[in-house]
Amino acid sequence: ALLDERCQHVQGGTFHGFANRILRRHGQAIGIPPNFTILDRGDLEDAIGFVRAKLGFSEGDRRFPKKGTLAALYSRAVNTGLSFRRILDDEYPQYLELEDKIRALAEALAEYKAARALLDYDDLLVKLRDLVTRDGAVADGIGRRFRHVMVDELQDTNCLQMDILKALVRP
Repeated sequence: ALLDERCQHVQGGTFHGFANRILRRHGQAIGIPPNFTILDRGDLEDAIGFVRAKLGFSEGDRRFPKKGTLAALYSRAVNTGLSFRRILDDEYPQYLELEDKIRALAEALAEYKAARALLDYDDLLVKLRDLVTRDGAVADGIGRRFRHVMVDELQDTNCLQMDILKALVRP
C-alpha cells in the first residue's frame, strides 16, 4: 500500500528458487521437463542407496562410503568444480582406492535421476548453468528480463553460482 506498481516487477529468491522457476519455464530447451521433481537431501540419499545397492556396491563392503558421505562428496565436486580425485585426496583419503566405483555410482545416479525427471539441489544449479551457457537465445531472453541483479553476500557464492551470474549479466 505504501509503494507504487513498480514493486510488482521486482523478483527475489535464492539461487535454487530462481533455478526452479527458470527451469520449469525454459528447461525443455535442454531436455528438462517442466514437471520435474526436486529431491531434498534425504530423498537424494535414498536414491544413492538404491543405485548403490543395484550396482552391488553396498553388500558386504563395510568400507564403501555411506550414502550421506557420497552425497556430500558429489555436492562438493559440483559446487567447487574439483575432481573426485582431488576431493578424495584432500578429504576422504580412506576411499581413494574406491574412486572408480564412486565415479561409476555417480554416473549411474545421474542416469537414474534423468530417467525419472528428478533433480537434486545441485542439479538445479547445474542445469540452470547449462541452460544459460549453452543456449544463447534462452540466456539472452532471461537476461533481458532483468535490468539489475543484486546478490547478497556475493563473497559466499561458489564457482557454479558465479558461472550462472556471469551468463545472466553479460553485456
